[in-house]
Amino acid sequence: MDFEKVRSVIAETLTCDVEAAADSARLVEDLGADSLMLVELAMAIEEATGVTVEDEALPTLKTVGDIKAYWEAHSQQA
Repeated sequence: MDFEKVRSVIAETLTCDVEAAADSARLVEDLGADSLMLVELAMAIEEATGVTVEDEALPTLKTVGDIKAYWEAHSQQA
């Protein structure tokens, strides 16, 4: 699976265009996520890809690029 699938999950969960979910897009400031949406996003990524987003990692995931780096680092283990 490539990251474009994850990008689609981000766009669907945060109800934004896929184009808006660029690597530099900030989840809260640019895409309008709140803390509940971030938890929902973590669950959606896990369901779609099998990659578990640890609770303690959530506060460190500030941009789509952060999610991409986390997913790439952990997708080999899923």
